[in-house]
Amino acid sequence: MQNSIRIGIAGYGNLGRGVETAIQKNPDLTLVGIFTRRAPETVSPCFTATQVFHMDSLTDFQDKIDVLILCGGSKDDLPQQGPVLASQFNIVDSFDTHARIPEYYAAVDAPATANNKTAMISIGWDPGMFSINRLFGEVLLPDGETYTFWGKGLSQGHSDAIRRVDGVKAGVQYTIPSNDAMDQVRSGTRPNLSTKEKHTRECYVVLEEGADAAVVEQTIVTMPDYFADYDTTVSFIDEATLAKDHQRMPHGGFVIRSGNTSDAHKQVLEFSLKLESNPEFTASILVAYARATYRLNQMGQYGAKTAFDVAPGLLSMKSPEQLRKEIL
Repeated sequence: MQNSIRIGIAGYGNLGRGVETAIQKNPDLTLVGIFTRRAPETVSPCFTATQVFHMDSLTDFQDKIDVLILCGGSKDDLPQQGPVLASQFNIVDSFDTHARIPEYYAAVDAPATANNKTAMISIGWDPGMFSINRLFGEVLLPDGETYTFWGKGLSQGHSDAIRRVDGVKAGVQYTIPSNDAMDQVRSGTRPNLSTKEKHTRECYVVLEEGADAAVVEQTIVTMPDYFADYDTTVSFIDEATLAKDHQRMPHGGFVIRSGNTSDAHKQVLEFSLKLESNPEFTASILVAYARATYRLNQMGQYGAKTAFDVAPGLLSMKSPEQLRKEIL
């Protein structure tokens, strides 16, 4: 009888390293290996026992991996990889381009359903944990408004989008919430806030040699789904400054629901995160949902799924009996 859930990691950047580390803290999970597009011998995993394989060998592991966690970027990697790998494996990913989630869901759902696989998409803290709390806010305070604030912190998805712009050698992006906007929301007044009034975005970019800074800046600030709707500043720095000042990956944010249960009573529901490492926390969420994905597949729940489709108990390594006794 199988004693643990066998996990594969597809892609080995900051998120992949976080997943490798998180698996060590979950004794019911076993890491089969890392799968990378790089030469495996050039990859240095966090733990010496971790095996590294080339991505091309993934198909040889279809009967050796219970859940494959996809750690590529949302802009280019996951739209290509997700539908293909969902036909071969149960998968979990952190696709976080909110505006494109419905189309990505559809693209993954068809191959997963046709092959009796379960594909858990858009898992992380937003989308993911924040999505669940937005849902709680709506159903518990139907007469109200929901506000989401991100940061201050480094966004992996937006940083990845910057690095894929022609002429960019390296770069990071920070999301900055407006304290004034958050204070208005917490007061219960339900302010009507535009996207630009809630956040600004700050980009720090290292240019490729010979790149046109003006073209790069314009490409970034007009990028749909990422920067076009925000006040975005682009600062050009050298590699030494990037290495010195921009290597940590903090993040966080708030979901606030402001509403009324009656004319006489205002209520405010708030969920917040303060993270020292965005990729490590996202990885911890992916690993918990990998457990749930395996269980859903065993129950015959095939096709694409999101955080809304998972009963909380399925995330835990504890039995239902333990959960009822210890934390209900």
